[in-house]
Amino acid sequence: MNQPVIPRIGVTVQSAGGFWQAHKKVLGVPTGNDVSAVCLRARLLETPLGPMIAMANNDGLYLLEFVDRRGLKNEILFLRKRTGFTVIRGDNSVLELLGSELNNYFKGKSLKFTVPLKTVGSEFERSVWKILETIPPGTTTCYSHIAKELGKPDASRAVGRANGRNCIAILLPCHRVINADGTISNYGGGIWRKRWLLEHERHTQGIAGRDCKNRSNHAIRMDAFS
Repeated sequence: MNQPVIPRIGVTVQSAGGFWQAHKKVLGVPTGNDVSAVCLRARLLETPLGPMIAMANNDGLYLLEFVDRRGLKNEILFLRKRTGFTVIRGDNSVLELLGSELNNYFKGKSLKFTVPLKTVGSEFERSVWKILETIPPGTTTCYSHIAKELGKPDASRAVGRANGRNCIAILLPCHRVINADGTISNYGGGIWRKRWLLEHERHTQGIAGRDCKNRSNHAIRMDAFS
């Protein structure tokens, strides 16, 4: 199985230098003397799919998104409102661990993450995200299957909305959720990234696409990857 091709990306960490200025108003300004207690540290991380912004304190990771993700500013504002944190540029042990594990992930050395996660959302959203953590790399599930796992078989659309509100990309693998017919849709970082991540994980796991089944027993349509 051939390794997925990495497309040319128009934005890099260097060219994303304006990210901080563009998001200055939504990041906030820390007050008081104990900055570490009221702030999330934020760091830009280079990846083959373009730069990502990560936000964490010493307790865990709160956000990981591609910098061109639609709605990113609203995500940051929501996170600040719910947590009371402001955001400052910097590093900490959680972000250092994330950088190392993301590097291993994209190099195909390991698809496992040990970074502690801090999810901020409604009870229903967190229940959906908890299921996302159980989807193994190289496999997929569908929205309706997650709804059934939650005991709410008619909640497929609500599951889709919760999936879209996940702000910890890759580690909470919402990209592993596809349509019941095997097609790929709905990814805040862009469908092309979702397609690449699925191909990368299958390639790393050594799972041929034609043999890959999702957990609701629907075969992934391979024309979705062409």
